[in-house]
Amino acid sequence: MGEPVAPGPHVRSLTRSLRAPPAALWPLLADTARFNEAFGLPKHQIVETPRPDGSVEFRGRLKKGWLRLEWIEQPVNWVTEQWFEHRRDFVGGPFRSLNAALRMTPEGAGCRVDYSLEVVPRGLLGRLLAGRVARAGLANADQAMSNAEARALGQRDSVFDYTPPAVAAPQRQRVERLVERIEASGHGHGLAARLAGEILSQQEVDLVRLRPLALARRWQVKARDAVELCLQGTRDGLLTLKWSLLCPRCRVGKLNVGALDELPTGAHCPSCNIDYDRDFARNVELAFEPAPAVRAITQGEYCLFGPMSVAHVKLQVRLEPGESRRLPCRLAPGPYRVRTLEPGPQLDIEAAGPLPRLVATGTAIEADDVSPDEASPDEVCLENRAARPLTLVIEERAWVADALTAERAATFQAFRDLFSEQVLRPGDEVAVKHVTLMFTDLRASTALYGRIGDAKAYTLVRDHFAFLTRLVREHDGAIVKTIGDAIMAAFSSPADGVRAALAIQRAVGEFNRAHGEALAIKLGLHGGPCIAVTLNQRLDYFGTTANLAARLGNESGGEDVVLSAPLAADPEVRQVIAGIPATSEAAKLKGFDAPVAFLRLTP
Repeated sequence: MGEPVAPGPHVRSLTRSLRAPPAALWPLLADTARFNEAFGLPKHQIVETPRPDGSVEFRGRLKKGWLRLEWIEQPVNWVTEQWFEHRRDFVGGPFRSLNAALRMTPEGAGCRVDYSLEVVPRGLLGRLLAGRVARAGLANADQAMSNAEARALGQRDSVFDYTPPAVAAPQRQRVERLVERIEASGHGHGLAARLAGEILSQQEVDLVRLRPLALARRWQVKARDAVELCLQGTRDGLLTLKWSLLCPRCRVGKLNVGALDELPTGAHCPSCNIDYDRDFARNVELAFEPAPAVRAITQGEYCLFGPMSVAHVKLQVRLEPGESRRLPCRLAPGPYRVRTLEPGPQLDIEAAGPLPRLVATGTAIEADDVSPDEASPDEVCLENRAARPLTLVIEERAWVADALTAERAATFQAFRDLFSEQVLRPGDEVAVKHVTLMFTDLRASTALYGRIGDAKAYTLVRDHFAFLTRLVREHDGAIVKTIGDAIMAAFSSPADGVRAALAIQRAVGEFNRAHGEALAIKLGLHGGPCIAVTLNQRLDYFGTTANLAARLGNESGGEDVVLSAPLAADPEVRQVIAGIPATSEAAKLKGFDAPVAFLRLTP
């Protein structure tokens, strides 16, 4: 007897003309994880297994009631704002494969969207289920298109109609009490109720990694306010925090810990099958998620490979050995990186006019000249000269703008006040690429103690510390430590540090009038690389940058601000100090062989 004939595929397709352009619709329709969650698909588990050639097998597993599914997840192919193709090959069970494809074609001021879903059944059960799955998938896609169009035109607040988990009355009352506590702390900024509302109502894909800088951008509030809100929310029990080591390729945190001293010096990304190092300025991120008692987040994936899960990737296309493809693709001007999804080499390019032919050889990524008839800023030519299939990737080189890095988090006063226990392991040293350090000191403090007595002087110095802390915090900095009558403060932005110093000198007169004294505060600033360590149970900075900033503070006369020459030359700092009387000077400073140039401001 011959082999049984495999049942034919169930194919459903849909074409819609929408009034919004591809650029507006792509982020909505290509967000496959959000799509799957909104339409009630359960989360699944992914097992990542390295292959001998360095690539990774992604095996998905799902159990829902009596139905068990297992499949090989194929990497999605896509070109941003144009099309994507997603395929799953099933291992046993009622289906052989499932293929979804979406394509956008400009059409006047809007676009035509073509969507297709193919379900290939296996056996009788597959034949019974495949048609139902295909029809349901097409209906969901049709609904998503209508909603996405309305959202892009400003007629809806969200793309999907999502029903969040029910909230029992005691749980809601507890959340309301947490909101009150957060606002009473001074770190809520009137945003705690809004954050709590989103935690209880938003989709899980929005909550597994809450980024305060993204919240600030979306809510149009100060970054400091959103950071302080999340930090206080963690302290009071609304959120939990997690430190992540972001993979430099997929930019997903594959290693998450709850304390800074638990972070290793490097990690392995099983999705990309690469090892990578810890970098406080780049890939160590502080993020948040709802506290389990407020809203439990289920484990697993709604969609591992959707285009919007790695939005920095603008093109991802699989090529067979020897295959060439010429694809419509227009990249915005800027820096990009070409690589393969599989571990291997990479090539940095600039998008400015026609792109070269991008060739993967297996050992290199090469940029070949294209013929005049092939040259086009709206197309890209790809070729695989390797002996095995490769997936070519073109990604933006700009790093994750919304990541609150450890380097930046450590310069927020609220972080140091609320999470002073978040320190490095003893003996662990971390390179910090850039931090702006400010040193202050009281001029003639010894005479002050002698003149007004120790008790009164102590109270005055304590009040002056509070005065400095307030102005440093208002300018997105943090007090690292006090040293006698002096402070050391840190800022992630050089301009913020200089603004804080100027604000201190301009406000000290009011402080003096309120206290009936004439304090003079010496101020010096310098920025550059440092070493972060744990000292006296707090994060501290050491190195030449810290030494020079301290020495420049000694050069201050007490009513001025002394900036190192490199700091004064920073473009943003130049804007801050424009029009302020200044003199350029140089002095021989302790610990430095050559005279050090600096700028003295007299605000």
